Amino acid sequence: MSQNLAIAADEREYPVENPVIPYLRQERIPHIWCPGCGIGTTVNCFARALTESKRDLDQVAIVSGIGCTGRVAGYLNLDSFHTTHGRAIPFATGLKLSNPKLKVVVYSGDGDLFAIGGNHFVHAARRNMDLTVICVNNFTYGMTGGQLAPTTPIGASQTTMPYGNFENPFNLPFLADACGAVYVARWTVFHVKQLTRAMHEAISKPGFTFVEVLAPCPTLYSRRNKLGDGVDQVKYYKERSVVKHGAATKEVALGFQGDIVVGKFVDRERETWLDGMNAHFEKVLGPRYRRYGE
Repeated sequence: MSQNLAIAADEREYPVENPVIPYLRQERIPHIWCPGCGIGTTVNCFARALTESKRDLDQVAIVSGIGCTGRVAGYLNLDSFHTTHGRAIPFATGLKLSNPKLKVVVYSGDGDLFAIGGNHFVHAARRNMDLTVICVNNFTYGMTGGQLAPTTPIGASQTTMPYGNFENPFNLPFLADACGAVYVARWTVFHVKQLTRAMHEAISKPGFTFVEVLAPCPTLYSRRNKLGDGVDQVKYYKERSVVKHGAATKEVALGFQGDIVVGKFVDRERETWLDGMNAHFEKVLGPRYRRYGE
């Protein structure tokens, strides 16, 4: 057992065994997620990534939308904002531009980010806003009944497609890459060390960075598609995942069954939106312009 540490919380002292505990709002535990859900594992990885980043947590803000993953913001002991459905990215954009020194992280699900929130994702990536977006992809709307999501694979059954989905889903890494994200990675909740590293790299890199995390929804998606429980899904991730760093994102689409391509696909440099704005107005206005955010 590790030596007890002590942290200050609400002017009281609590013994700590797990390094993740200081990042959680203890008064809100236990959480609402179902047994076997993978969202909690992603939160564990994120907290460890923050530990590795050695950031001042007063300079980190987390924003989420609606849905199961949208509840993450309420459990993290950071400045956090639980926004309306699909509006996490524009809210985060405003937060970042009002205080450019903040590291702003958007943490939400595939339905929230890529259905009602899809257009916001596209333009934030195009502009290269300095945001990190973490998407927990469980292929369904887990909180509202298991409806078809923009990521549901062809052939999978959902409450709104009981005879199997026939619509082409988004390939999220390809979408992020095509729109201009400077960092794109995909891992599953089986790959906890790799996921922690990817989250650390994403929050450390300026610009629009994106991490997709595949996680089981045993209550709705897995049960409806006879995929077993959460443990069965994680075993499936272990058996079928193929690591291909630098893979062409167009070729990493997911099927209902088959190999899962994981890895770091994109890591490039682009001028952020704020740097671009400052450079533009310095050129236009000359010495009259005072750089914003400095």
